[in-house]
Amino acid sequence: MRTTILFLLVSVVLPAQAQESARDWASLIGQRFRVERDVVYKTVGTFQAKVDLYVRYDNATGPTVLYIHGGGWANGSKEQYVLWFLPYLQLGMRVVSVQYRLSGVAPAPAAVEDCRCAFRWVAQHADKYGIDPKRIVISGGSAGGHLALMTGMLTPDDGFDRDCPWDAPPKPAAIINYYGVTDVSEAFRKGEASTLLWLRGVPNPEETAKRISPLTYVRAGLPPILTIHGDADESVPYSDAVRLHAALASAHVANQLVTVPGGMHGRFRWTDADTIRVQRAIEEFLHRYGVLER
Repeated sequence: MRTTILFLLVSVVLPAQAQESARDWASLIGQRFRVERDVVYKTVGTFQAKVDLYVRYDNATGPTVLYIHGGGWANGSKEQYVLWFLPYLQLGMRVVSVQYRLSGVAPAPAAVEDCRCAFRWVAQHADKYGIDPKRIVISGGSAGGHLALMTGMLTPDDGFDRDCPWDAPPKPAAIINYYGVTDVSEAFRKGEASTLLWLRGVPNPEETAKRISPLTYVRAGLPPILTIHGDADESVPYSDAVRLHAALASAHVANQLVTVPGGMHGRFRWTDADTIRVQRAIEEFLHRYGVLER
């Protein structure tokens, strides 16, 4: 299914006269982009947190997606969703895929702290990798969506950047949240398994749960936020997306909620048509807020 969806994104859905250009793009990608793997951005004890960078050979400066993988804060890897980066590469965007400490390595809020450091590191090393620091988009799905929201909504004053030696990054250009948890406190109260695992052994887990909930940080001045969520999601309640959308609107933050009717948890469980519609919504969102040039 994943291969089918990706092929559709770059070929089948295009009109016949555009399919040739899609094939041309696919044949040129290896000449345009290079990959730098396992670049260490942070060391905590014996754990080395790393990123993979998909950047231009010519080092031309452009917009970048900081991508944070999902997996309930307990599983997953920075390599897991590499094929999902293809639409961003086709748009000319660079991609930085982030590794962070999973719950089996360190409890909350370690993953949030790591992702904040990764964001700072990318901004600090922007020149080296052809990254425009003013056009960094933070994205992720599920737990990665939650971490994308936290990474982009927090400021240094919120207390998660203490282990990051680099200067504070600029405000993200946008956040793209795929079905991320927005109220960790509620998930904790309901006994959601991955949330309990992530908070296991944490002093005052109720307080920590609130502190790592994106809804806690809704305020004026946030970057534009696009939330994508299926209304039949069995893992992260659709109400999380609705509540975030309403709270952001009340704070006058530019944001959009794209609903996938009947969509369950995980993009690979959506129809091809819905996946394509979502990708087009992302592109329009990035154009609207100046990340991509028209």
